[in-house]
Amino acid sequence: MMTGNAPRRLSVFGSTGSIGQNTLDVIGQLGGRENYEVSVVTGNENVELLAHQARLAGAKLAVTASDRMYDALKAALSGSDIAVAAGVSGLAEAADIEADWVMAAIVGTAGLAPTLAAARRGATIALANKECLVSAGDLFVDAVRDAGGRLIPVDSEHSAIFQSLDEDQRHAVERIILTASGGPFRTWSRADMANVTAATARAHPNWSMGLKISIGSASMFNKALEMIEAKHLFGVRPDQIEVIVHPQSVVHSMVGYTDGSVIAQLGSPDMRTAIGYALDYPRRPKLDVERLDFAKLSRLDFEAPDEDRFPALRLARTALERGGLQGAIMNAAEEVAFQAFVDERIGFLQMADIAEAIMDRMTGAGGANTMDDVFAADAEARDLAAELVSIKEKAA
Repeated sequence: MMTGNAPRRLSVFGSTGSIGQNTLDVIGQLGGRENYEVSVVTGNENVELLAHQARLAGAKLAVTASDRMYDALKAALSGSDIAVAAGVSGLAEAADIEADWVMAAIVGTAGLAPTLAAARRGATIALANKECLVSAGDLFVDAVRDAGGRLIPVDSEHSAIFQSLDEDQRHAVERIILTASGGPFRTWSRADMANVTAATARAHPNWSMGLKISIGSASMFNKALEMIEAKHLFGVRPDQIEVIVHPQSVVHSMVGYTDGSVIAQLGSPDMRTAIGYALDYPRRPKLDVERLDFAKLSRLDFEAPDEDRFPALRLARTALERGGLQGAIMNAAEEVAFQAFVDERIGFLQMADIAEAIMDRMTGAGGANTMDDVFAADAEARDLAAELVSIKEKAA
């Protein structure tokens, strides 16, 4: 936490989501405006919350990603000197504003362009957006390095690995072990999962998260994306990335070394710990979060994931093995399938079926050499996935 110096300039992309709200809570815990100057907050259609956040943080600019919500946001901020913008151009404007540290928490591919733009300015990127690395991993990591910035993961699993990874012993890293809660359907059969609804799928047993992340946890697509992220974040081979189911969500992830040692990061399931670590890195701030009581924990369970019931993990390995644009294709197809599931057009298990079909259909898509390549593959995968959703819906 900064003391005795000018406030550190921050931008919070995706401030109205669960990560964004927790980020603003952490900023408040660590001194608020005395230590941090929040230049930008961005959200989607919850403009009342966005306006409230902008006023409370003293932001210079508030951006809604929805063009149609511009007037509502403008009205909500009337009487203030906070500038308002909307849509793709608004997010681009937000990315251009100078900030030392950027929370990248816009869900989905919509967060890719503004986060990449901020990275190219040399900002420290606190990364909570999975798609930046899943869809454009090499390009994004190169942009951060070339601009002299820093990339600090905020997902609890990658933050745990980041905290457990000894930079001087990277040569001795044998494996990266990502933990997964297993979600609400950890013990369910495929037959039972075939009939679940979005309302059931969003009820995570441990974490409080938004709709997309909660359903991604239930299907383990979130874990699949995290596997691809881990390759780019930590420079490991695909065969060094493991997933283990840990229902208590206390061990957030682990690093295994060549001497047999395994270093783990543990904590209560509260995203503010990882956010605070990213915000005040390399110092550890004092945060008002629940402390672990090991006597009450009693036990910690671990089990191998079932890739028959949760095929997203298998699809991630396929994407890692094929390389190129397969991560972008898998992610785009899954996003379309996710929305179709939420809209009750397809079943829960069909999300993976659709992603796999589109990945197989686009195996010849080539490499991710430029962002245009990424966006073109993303658009094609979405179109193909939408067609397949329509076919499955008519066949139902």
